[in-house]
Amino acid sequence: MRVLLVDDETDLASALAERLDMRGIEADWVNSGQEALECAAKSHYDLAVLDLKMPKIGGLELKARMQALYPHMKFIFLTGYGSEKDFETVACESGERCYLVKPVEIEDLVRLMRELTKNRGNSQ
Repeated sequence: MRVLLVDDETDLASALAERLDMRGIEADWVNSGQEALECAAKSHYDLAVLDLKMPKIGGLELKARMQALYPHMKFIFLTGYGSEKDFETVACESGERCYLVKPVEIEDLVRLMRELTKNRGNSQ
């Protein structure tokens, strides 16, 4: 499984990538929506983990742009802002229900990633 982590918090993104790599999940990370679009154009990713609130291109907009270009890609949102209930409403409106609240437990993230990709035969 190849994963792209997108979060403007550098320490969080790099730590998550390292922890996923230790679990056999190939993870790249970037700090902005624009970097994510550039990275996805160069490499194939099965799944993207997107921070909801980022400067310029937020997670919901980034998901819409990436999904248009890469319809095979699955998405998980991370949110640290607002209440979980508020985000659940936004996520339902956008058609996306896969999200975790920061600080994220790595095992919860791995489990959700595997659930999303298991029907495609590329989970590890």
